[in-house]
Amino acid sequence: MSVQTAKRLETVQEYYFSRKLREVRELAASGKSIINMAIGSPDLEPPVQVIKEIQQAATMPGAHKYQSYQGLPELREAFATFYQERYEVSLNPVNEILPLIGSKEGIMHISMAYLNEGDQVLIPNPGYPTYAAITNLVGASPLFYDLKAENNWYPDFKTLEKQDLSGVKLMWVNYPNMPTGAPASKGLFQQLIDFATKHHILLVHDNPYSFVLNEQPLSILSIPDAKKVALELNSLSKTFNMAGWRVGMLAGSADKIEAVLKVKSNMDSGMFYGLQKGAIVALQSSASWYNKINTIYQERRNYIWNLADQLNCSYDKNATGMFVWAKLPGNNADDVSFIDNILYRNDVFITPGSIFGSNGKGYIRFSLCVSKEKIAEAIERLQHHKVSL
Repeated sequence: MSVQTAKRLETVQEYYFSRKLREVRELAASGKSIINMAIGSPDLEPPVQVIKEIQQAATMPGAHKYQSYQGLPELREAFATFYQERYEVSLNPVNEILPLIGSKEGIMHISMAYLNEGDQVLIPNPGYPTYAAITNLVGASPLFYDLKAENNWYPDFKTLEKQDLSGVKLMWVNYPNMPTGAPASKGLFQQLIDFATKHHILLVHDNPYSFVLNEQPLSILSIPDAKKVALELNSLSKTFNMAGWRVGMLAGSADKIEAVLKVKSNMDSGMFYGLQKGAIVALQSSASWYNKINTIYQERRNYIWNLADQLNCSYDKNATGMFVWAKLPGNNADDVSFIDNILYRNDVFITPGSIFGSNGKGYIRFSLCVSKEKIAEAIERLQHHKVSL
């Protein structure tokens, strides 16, 4: 029997990496040795003490029972301490922090808590495709705003102010930016808070990359009165190499956290006890941890810059985060065809920029989640095979 799917599925496509990685796996199964430089899934290990903690926690009485929808009190306290020490942001662990099963679920929870059918949502172009996908799934309307190199990949507030914003209820922002690597600044955050306040928009800042190759980690909640209009998502995935653990959090005013909790409590049954205990230990990591992983990423990034040079790409050495965003030579370069050519001829998988939006056309994105030895191998492969646009 065939049952028709919901109309909402007509508004989205399968996530690019879900589809493309199947193809990459098929190529590997056929005997190809694929070097995957596309995915931002850390290949490094979490802190050793974190692994020990989850092992020990798994044997504790009650560890395998349902857990609180709001997470362990000591996990919320660890997040609060982390925000105070790392961002100079004061959060009440009782009602201003909500642990999440990965920050990606928070995008859905926030959208379901605040968006009605037809509400407009400001979404960055280029930006994380999930913002638009979930906006469509909940029946709201994406309204894309431009991020461009000539404006340092920041929103053009003058252009935004000329638009009819009366139907806009929510705005997604993400700095350090993915995919471009544009860093955050206090000035930018102040502009965003002022803009959201003026137009009565809920501002949601997605902040998973602030400790990767970034000397000035910032939270939008450090801006005075930010909690009145802003929420912030954060994650342990990139900072502590715990992507598969699915540990994230949402921070903001108590009333906003309560609204999101109404959705979350109807969609999951809390996070495994051992994961929470491990997350607490990760959040207590010293400065030496950040220095260690950034030393590795810096070395890898130097290799990626070498590879980008070989492809005659241009890039910004002041960019931050886990990726290198590079512009292909020529004004009308077809990034999708370009990366497919490299994949099929050189067995190297790179992300095309256009999957992040129309302003990503002509760009490619390299991940730093691949060893320097593999990057060197990719360089060698491309040296022996001519790559053409």
